[in-house]
Amino acid sequence: MRSLSIAATGMLAQQLNVDVISNNIANLSTTGFKRQRAEFQDLIYQNIQRSGTTSSDNGNIVPTGIQIGTGVKPGAIYRIHQQGNVVQTGNELDLAIQGKGYFQVQLPSGDPAYMRAGALQINNQGQVVTAQGYIISPNITIPSDAVSVSVNQNGEVRVKFSNQSAEQLVGQFDLVNFQNEAGLQALGDNLYQETDASGSPLTSTAGQPGYGTVLQGYLETSNVDVVTELTTLITAQRSYEMNSKIISTSDEMLRTVSQLSA
Repeated sequence: MRSLSIAATGMLAQQLNVDVISNNIANLSTTGFKRQRAEFQDLIYQNIQRSGTTSSDNGNIVPTGIQIGTGVKPGAIYRIHQQGNVVQTGNELDLAIQGKGYFQVQLPSGDPAYMRAGALQINNQGQVVTAQGYIISPNITIPSDAVSVSVNQNGEVRVKFSNQSAEQLVGQFDLVNFQNEAGLQALGDNLYQETDASGSPLTSTAGQPGYGTVLQGYLETSNVDVVTELTTLITAQRSYEMNSKIISTSDEMLRTVSQLSA
C-alpha cells in the first residue's frame, strides 16, 4: 500500500520540523540568533492516467487524469534574518547593529567569518575580540592606559586618557552585507560564513545607505518568538500523530486483507 510509505515520509518531515523548532527554542536567549523555518516539497507523482490523453478513437480528451502523490520531502531550512530586539546592557564593549550588516571576524585559520552578536571583549594584547578570542576585522587595539571607550553610530572607536580632555580615534568597525543573507552558512559560536549562494561580502562603514548603525552599550537579542514557535510545534506534533494514524490504519487494512486471503 502506498499509504504506508507516504505516511512514513510525512513522519520524517515532521520530525525534521520539530528538530528545527527545538533548535529555535533552545536559542531563545542566544545573542544575535536568527530563527530557522523548515520548508517542504511534494515528491514526484505516479501517473495512472495522464491528463490530456485521448480516451477513445473519437479523440475525446481526458480532462484531469489520475495522479497519485508519493509523499513529502524537505525542500530547505530557511534562516530568517529579521532584526531582533535591542536591549541596553551598559557595557561599553557591547555593540548592536540597528539595521542590516555583520561584524567581520578573523578565524584562527585566517578565513573571515561574520556575526551579529556584538558581545565583545579585549584580549591580553588590547585587541577587540569575540568571546572565543577571535579578532575583529579590521583589527582595533585599545591602549592599556585608556580610561574609557566610546563607539559612535558610524562605528568609530575613540578612547579617552586620564591626562587628556579630547578623545583619540583608534579605529573603526566596518559592516558587511550580502546579497542573499539566507545563503550564509552557520558555523556555530554565533558565526556565519559566506557561500556561493550568499554572494561575496560587501563592506562599508556603518550608517551608509543599505547598512545599519552601531549602538554602544546594547545587544541584539534572538529573533525567536516563543508564541509562534509553540504554535508551530503543536501543528507539527498533530501532523506527526495523523501520519502515524495513517500507518496504523493501513496496517489494519492489510491485516484484514490477509485474513480474507486465508
